[in-house]
Amino acid sequence: MNEKKYIDSKIFSKVDFTKDIFEIADYEECSFDNCNFANQNFVNSSFYNCNFISCNLSNANVTGVAFQKVKFIDSKMLGINFNDCNIFLLEVNFKNCNLRFSSFYKLDLKKTHFVNCILQEVDFAETNLTASKFENCDLSATVFENTILNKADLSTSLNYSIDVNRNKIKKAKFSIDGALSLLEKFDIIIK
Repeated sequence: MNEKKYIDSKIFSKVDFTKDIFEIADYEECSFDNCNFANQNFVNSSFYNCNFISCNLSNANVTGVAFQKVKFIDSKMLGINFNDCNIFLLEVNFKNCNLRFSSFYKLDLKKTHFVNCILQEVDFAETNLTASKFENCDLSATVFENTILNKADLSTSLNYSIDVNRNKIKKAKFSIDGALSLLEKFDIIIK
């Protein structure tokens, strides 16, 4: 059985992995800048303390992938099933990313930060988002079903629909307009 290669402190800049071969490896302290990973197979790779900046990772296969202390910045990440990745020590944060149609189903994402992200039609069903922060995010048609949002901060985000009877929201933070959206299912009139 071949052992995976270990790649440390390397900068990958403007690499189109749809044309060049992506090496299944253990990456530590690496930076991927302006790289194209669209439809890439990351299966069983691991990334520790790595940054993906201005990358396209849309529809990447992350089955068995370990993401530990990984930051995604200014990246396009459509349709990624993060629920297929290795959940051991999973730690990710997102800034200025488009995550439409991605899934975080049943993941433990406590204290995860989503800053200025498009999270339209994302699946957060049965996800633990305790103390997570959604700063200036668009959550249109995002699924919150049996989701733990205790102490989460959604006060600057918009377009979410959260059923208070089907999710845990104790001490979560909402704006006034957002708090009113929590009452939608009751079909009441507020003046």
